[in-house]
Amino acid sequence: MTSRPALPSRTAVLAVAASVVAASALAGTAAAQPSVDAVLAASPSQASASRASATLPLGPATLAETRESRVLQPGVTLTTIVRGQAGAQSFWTVEVAIPSSSPDPDAPATALSDKAAAEVAAAKLRTAGLDPRVEDVPTPKLADAGGGSLGYRVRLGLFPTKAEADALRTKVIAAGLGGSSIYTGWDGEPDDVSGSTGPWHVQVLTIDPKKFRGGLDASYGLDLEARETTSTLAALTGATAAINAGFFVLDPKAGAPGDPAGVAVYDGHLVSEPTAGRPALVISDNARGTAVERFRWHGEVRGAGRPLPLDGLNRIPGLIRNCGGTADDLPTSSPLHDVTCTDPDELIAFDSTYAALTPSGPGAEVILDRRGTVTAIRPTTRGGAIPEGGRTIQATGTQVTALLAAAKLGKRLEIKASLTDTRGHDVRLSPRTTIVNGGPELIHNGRINATPKADGMAPADNPNFYYGWVHKRNPRTIAGVDAQGRTVLITADGRNVDSLGLGIAEAAAVAKSFALQSAINLDGGGSTTMVANSKVLNTPSDATGERPVGDALVITPAR
Repeated sequence: MTSRPALPSRTAVLAVAASVVAASALAGTAAAQPSVDAVLAASPSQASASRASATLPLGPATLAETRESRVLQPGVTLTTIVRGQAGAQSFWTVEVAIPSSSPDPDAPATALSDKAAAEVAAAKLRTAGLDPRVEDVPTPKLADAGGGSLGYRVRLGLFPTKAEADALRTKVIAAGLGGSSIYTGWDGEPDDVSGSTGPWHVQVLTIDPKKFRGGLDASYGLDLEARETTSTLAALTGATAAINAGFFVLDPKAGAPGDPAGVAVYDGHLVSEPTAGRPALVISDNARGTAVERFRWHGEVRGAGRPLPLDGLNRIPGLIRNCGGTADDLPTSSPLHDVTCTDPDELIAFDSTYAALTPSGPGAEVILDRRGTVTAIRPTTRGGAIPEGGRTIQATGTQVTALLAAAKLGKRLEIKASLTDTRGHDVRLSPRTTIVNGGPELIHNGRINATPKADGMAPADNPNFYYGWVHKRNPRTIAGVDAQGRTVLITADGRNVDSLGLGIAEAAAVAKSFALQSAINLDGGGSTTMVANSKVLNTPSDATGERPVGDALVITPAR
């Protein structure tokens, strides 16, 4: 199976999406799947492996946990886990937006601050007749971040319902401060000091290469500059099961929505450059050799004297989502999650995976046919069609002069791009290789090794980002491989009272509980989705339902 077969038109995609929704609704009325005991009774070897697995390391050890498993196709098992239940320790509360103590009048209010600013906000609320509490926020120690205190927050009230918290929030606003209604079960303090008892809803796909005869791949749909839901991508590829995959551009101000925000390789074709040094998931279409690796890259245009270095592949020039680009990018060339770095002087290569048209704007663009021959030059503006089988090269800023000097009509130019490993060696890609981006790393050589600092999720000047993204419980998507070479794909619901989600420390612990030797966090939050047999199995957290994503990992039957 290829990640981009002869795909239907946009109209056909919309028709598929509608049928997916209808199928999901019908699937919700289906009979319950057989219990895990029934499945294990039919398969002694499977029973032995399952009984050796620990319960999820979430909440008190005494929590009830149920597991139901079923075989989706030979070599592919789906396990649904429900652990714990809502307890008296979790409440709705109001978390105050604490005004900044910075001299900058435009500095935003934040959930966390130093103790002095938190006490000032609390005093203002007390003057208004309210009863706030100032809380220190300890955070779990990870491999390269966390431990100690993140800062202080101000909260008010403990209620059984959100409506009661919302009513108190109106009084906070009337007192001149902002705030949000928060469920304390979503907190991510170490050792579960909140006393949370769940529940947690976790789905697990296990692919055993010894029995698997289908295909394991990734699909981005019609083109990179488009987003489809995971269920639509599953339908387009005929997948038995699928999960959302890598980070991608969501905001048009940050690039082309749908573009991978990091490395992407589909069927051996490198279409998006790495976020420098970040981990990525490497898979093969036969589900053998799954790994988590860290990549950099090298790209250049050859054919006119000294090679011209490329800044990127298949993205809008000047916008580097999640950063991790070249030394002249601002504000940094290191990974910085959910930040868009900029560079006015870039050279970007495009192919037909991007879209029908390249991005428009000032600069220059050179059009190459399938042999690399220059067939047209746009000297003062960018944007236009990509020839079938051909490529284009766009330049902005100071790179325009260099590109125009190199490109002459009828002349051949060669675009070279390759991944490099941690030793700086070129990585060999075959048509069977697929790579999707992610981070942070969770497990390395069988040991918990969560690295949010190295991977750009722990900015030194923004503990509030760490608080919301790493520390707090959110929906998560996890992928890895165990000692038996089985690929394991995990989703955990979150941001609702029926499933609390996972902090990054908990995500690493959950990955470890499945005895994974390597594991990575993929895109999560509202993107977290698992599909099996045309049904969305989890509860996506976006209010609008299933989120259109950049790409998905798809498991297809033998053909």
